[in-house]
Amino acid sequence: MQFHYTALRPDNKMVEGDVEAEQPSEVLEYLASKALRPVAIRQVNTLLTQRRRILGGGINTTDQVFLTKYLALMLKVGTDLFSAIDILIADFDKPAVKSLLIEMRANLGKGKPFYSTFANYPKVFSPVFVNMVKAGEASGSLEKVFADLSAGLEKQQSLRSRIKGALIYPIVLMSVSVAILLLLVTFALPKIANIFSNFDKPPPAFSRVVFAVGLFFGAHVVLILGSLILGTTIFVLLYLRSDVFRRFLYLFFIKLPVVKDIVTRIAIQRFATTFSSLLASGLPILDSLEITASAVGNEEIRQAILRISREGISKGLTIGESFKRETAFPRTVTNLISISEKSGHIEDILQTLGNFYETEIDASLKALVSLLEPALLMGIGAIIAIIALSIIIPIYQLVGQF
Repeated sequence: MQFHYTALRPDNKMVEGDVEAEQPSEVLEYLASKALRPVAIRQVNTLLTQRRRILGGGINTTDQVFLTKYLALMLKVGTDLFSAIDILIADFDKPAVKSLLIEMRANLGKGKPFYSTFANYPKVFSPVFVNMVKAGEASGSLEKVFADLSAGLEKQQSLRSRIKGALIYPIVLMSVSVAILLLLVTFALPKIANIFSNFDKPPPAFSRVVFAVGLFFGAHVVLILGSLILGTTIFVLLYLRSDVFRRFLYLFFIKLPVVKDIVTRIAIQRFATTFSSLLASGLPILDSLEITASAVGNEEIRQAILRISREGISKGLTIGESFKRETAFPRTVTNLISISEKSGHIEDILQTLGNFYETEIDASLKALVSLLEPALLMGIGAIIAIIALSIIIPIYQLVGQF
């Protein structure tokens, strides 16, 4: 349960905050440990708390980057964890983050492991994040773990931004083109079709088909626009709320040649950086592989990693031998992992592989955009050419009569 307290500091200044506790007596103990005199304690309504978090916004990747970078810096300069969290609570204005930090502080005060607070938010903090913090806490290397997490999250954020940035222009181009075509077919083409329908000689069959489409759009414009808006709304809702629908779209898009290459490279990049970070944090290799499998986002690669862990390494095979049995990974990757295992530099090689594939992803995105742009332009141009020909041909026929 969450309680909201109002208390007096030793200098008689009023302070207030939220704390997680099973009962009010635990809140009183917490306040006493902070040398605070309680003025009022009340249980916070759970629904109200959820609304506050929703209105204040959830914890995004930018918040995670700042949080991990700040904690790494504070631990590096010798600040204890309690003091670092107290400073963050005072600095953060975002309700969701402040609530997390208050809960973190309360859990530490009750002797709970530091990672347990992050584990309570599986939709925000990934298993990789939680397990790296857990391993760092156990080995006493939280500073390094938070620095690695910060760097990794920044890379993820940068990669997502580049992917979105590369796709913005094709999406805008397609949206504007579709809107222009809808206006042309819905409003302009029906008027032209009506003009030609008044002539004694009917236009050619090709033109009549195009005009029929225009007349249909013109007669049912409200129904068509309403259907488009409704369809778009349903699509967005399904995408946001249905895992099955997202998986269906994913399976559809990865069948496309260029997209499949990009998705595979993103999965290998995630594998390399995640596996490297988990090993560097001190997590056992089998645990690292199991957690990495859940983070790659590609079913083929995920199954391959699980087989490497459960049917390879756990059965006594070396890392290199286990990877070489899997065809999901490029031969270059498996050879480098095998060589790095023998030399004892597997973490460094994995990090290098991650950086290499990040560059490859950028190149693939540029190739995809360079393919999409002319394809969209040619498609839109072909439709406009059909409409233009359907108008020009009857005009030539009329001119030929004089």
